[in-house]
Amino acid sequence: MSLSADKGVLGEKLVAQWLQQQGWAILHWRWRTRTLREKSGELDIIAQRAHELAFVEVKTRSRGNWDGDGKLAIAAKKQQLIWQAAELFLAEHPAYADLSCRFDVALVRCHSLPRAANYHSQESQSEPVKLGQAVQVDNYQFILQEYIPSAFDCS
Repeated sequence: MSLSADKGVLGEKLVAQWLQQQGWAILHWRWRTRTLREKSGELDIIAQRAHELAFVEVKTRSRGNWDGDGKLAIAAKKQQLIWQAAELFLAEHPAYADLSCRFDVALVRCHSLPRAANYHSQESQSEPVKLGQAVQVDNYQFILQEYIPSAFDCS
């Protein structure tokens, strides 16, 4: 796994932890469609709270990024791919089909910390994840900058 992929996975885990703290149950993480013909059939996080289902797209970015901390990466084409993947998920899991669905976006900032320091992993701490507050994981610092519920609608 590449370094940037590691950061993306860690960003998704951070968002999943935050969602759980908000009362959401994580149903799937990094769900992929079984059909090979789909270009991008992955949903970062699928969460449920009461009668609501959230398909969460997580964008983890470092400083100096080109896409507005990930916001610009959720253009119409990406929204359509997420919508199609959600439709495939619901077709494979009809038990969730009657829930109201929404598409959320989580923006996570990440930067590397000096290697000389000895940082504790977030997983070993019981500290809650808070919006806008830094969390150290391995040699990285993550901040859940923004969580946008119902960020887009594809219906």
